[in-house]
Amino acid sequence: MNSNTVPLVDLGVAHRRIAAQVEAGFASVLERTAFVLGPEVASFESAFAAYCGVPHCIGVGNGTDALELALRSCGIGAGDEVIVPANTFVATAEAVVRAGATVVLADVTEDYLLDPTSVAERLTDRTAAVMAVHLYGQMAPMEALASVVGPGVVLIEDAAQSQGAAQNGRRAGSVGLVAGTSFYPGKNLGAYGDAGAVLTQSDAVAARLRSMRNHGGERRYEHREFGFNSRLDTLQAVVLLAKLEVLDDWNAERRAASDLYGQLLADVDGLTLPEVAEGNDHVWHLYVIRVEDRDELLADLNSAGVGAGIHYPVPVHLLPSFTHLGHNPGDFPKAEALASRILSLPIFPGITTQQQEHVAEVVRTHAAVRRS
Repeated sequence: MNSNTVPLVDLGVAHRRIAAQVEAGFASVLERTAFVLGPEVASFESAFAAYCGVPHCIGVGNGTDALELALRSCGIGAGDEVIVPANTFVATAEAVVRAGATVVLADVTEDYLLDPTSVAERLTDRTAAVMAVHLYGQMAPMEALASVVGPGVVLIEDAAQSQGAAQNGRRAGSVGLVAGTSFYPGKNLGAYGDAGAVLTQSDAVAARLRSMRNHGGERRYEHREFGFNSRLDTLQAVVLLAKLEVLDDWNAERRAASDLYGQLLADVDGLTLPEVAEGNDHVWHLYVIRVEDRDELLADLNSAGVGAGIHYPVPVHLLPSFTHLGHNPGDFPKAEALASRILSLPIFPGITTQQQEHVAEVVRTHAAVRRS
């Protein structure tokens, strides 16, 4: 790789650190041919549940399935409304539609997270759940949301971007009744393909989830309800077990990289750096800045070999697949304003000081040219 090339995320760095452990784990699975719900799946479920501080983790096929199953396991479906933020990956809203419920969008705050005031304005007698998205690596304001929604509404965590994050001493995935997470390869805890999990405090919800992910029954040919084929692959569990052992170390490297960006970019005119909300322990899945001429800066970064990105360029209500919600531009002004300005800079375990300095130099040069 060219010394001036900086990918948005470099998965090869992480793989090289655990390659021997993964190879040995794969060999063991292949020898035993325990490809579906093998013992490594149960081992990972137990380890990740303990890591997050919950009694139950149920591995599933991917993060979108995890969110849908989280909703269905709480009995949420047709006739129910689920409030989600307008600034999120489409899977959050997709899961609600797939569960048969109605998406209700709320706006976000300056820190990109679900706004409790906006949520309060959208509560109705049909509101069954609020899906709080822990975006970019930090948790949504869970205590404020809980006080707004009251005891009759289920608080569900979309924890796909927050493995290892915490709020007031509690890990992501341990605050709501149920949480869905994704182990897509680029996540802080990423598999080598699609994978996900549902976390819950409830024994009853966990039992239903284990049935639902496996065609509606925990044992073969016992199908007690309509279910799904969404099981965490045993080979992916091997990868996740290996990565879980070093997740805290990798998150510490992400925090160090964030701190360095803060130093390198502190005095750049027109640039808004990300902030950590009070009580949050951020794990920096993404390092998201804001700038008025975002598209021009993105072009300059890409031309200089920097793999910057946008998360996310279009709010949910303006996506073609969600025009049925009947919203118009201007309905969620904060999410729309952010979408036109946000830019994700490279951050990953193993990113070098030289790489970050190159990124910062391109940003600083762009800002200087813009001023001149």
